[in-house]
Amino acid sequence: MQAHQQNKDFYWQQVREAAAYVKDGIGAAKAGIGIITGTGLSESMVDMEPAAQIPYDRIPHFPASTVRGHAGRLIFGQIHGRRVFVMQGRFHLYEGYSAPRVCFPVRLMQALGVENLIVTNAAGGLCTDFSAGDIMAISDHINLTGENPLVGPNNEDWGIRFPDMSAVYDAGLMDRAMQAAQKSGIHLHKGVYAGLKGPSLETPAELRFLRQIGADAVGLSTVMEVIAAAHARMRICGFSMITNIADPDHPEPATLEAIIQTAQKSAPVLGELLSGIVKEV
Repeated sequence: MQAHQQNKDFYWQQVREAAAYVKDGIGAAKAGIGIITGTGLSESMVDMEPAAQIPYDRIPHFPASTVRGHAGRLIFGQIHGRRVFVMQGRFHLYEGYSAPRVCFPVRLMQALGVENLIVTNAAGGLCTDFSAGDIMAISDHINLTGENPLVGPNNEDWGIRFPDMSAVYDAGLMDRAMQAAQKSGIHLHKGVYAGLKGPSLETPAELRFLRQIGADAVGLSTVMEVIAAAHARMRICGFSMITNIADPDHPEPATLEAIIQTAQKSAPVLGELLSGIVKEV
């Protein structure tokens, strides 16, 4: 237990040092909104007016992104006059990072005063109504990673020991998302996201299982960050860019190249949706 506490103390100190560096880089300004972009979606924030850009490798203790399709930089700026932090690129359990390390960007944003978090990801569609390029607003998630970023000693300053997860994705932000989609003429699905550890993709039998337990989309990210954000008492909304259809009865090989290509092609539509949401927050 003592070793666990020492590791947690060291982690918390790292977050504080990273936050101090970012604050020094952007001045005294704060942002109430944070956005984490998924695979191939780093360039989705077309309406943003950047004030500062910091590569991840310059931020003390920040993990290094090892996956293509993740730009690896923090951008501070404004969207419709609202200050926003955008994390262009995220980290994954399958890269070998621990659950707390995957959530380092969330803890950094928490230390910087972010209260509203928008997460995006590239996902495989399990619903027969989906098509590649569709966007699904995440109404709930299923954590099938076998991991949890809150394991170990709890920092009471960051959140309570047992955070409630009955309404993780904020209903008010969901309503704003639907309104923004309607205004922009974007057809927005709603559904449940299943998060797996990866990096291997799903077998047909696993896809059937996911459908049976109520999942509408599947991916290899997001749930760790959302758990940490719920612990941090942030208001959360999330979106999956459906990059391929995962049909167990008609399986087709999926490649990272094809996933990135589809995500990049549809990124401007997602960016328009996120811009509309930020305007309403």
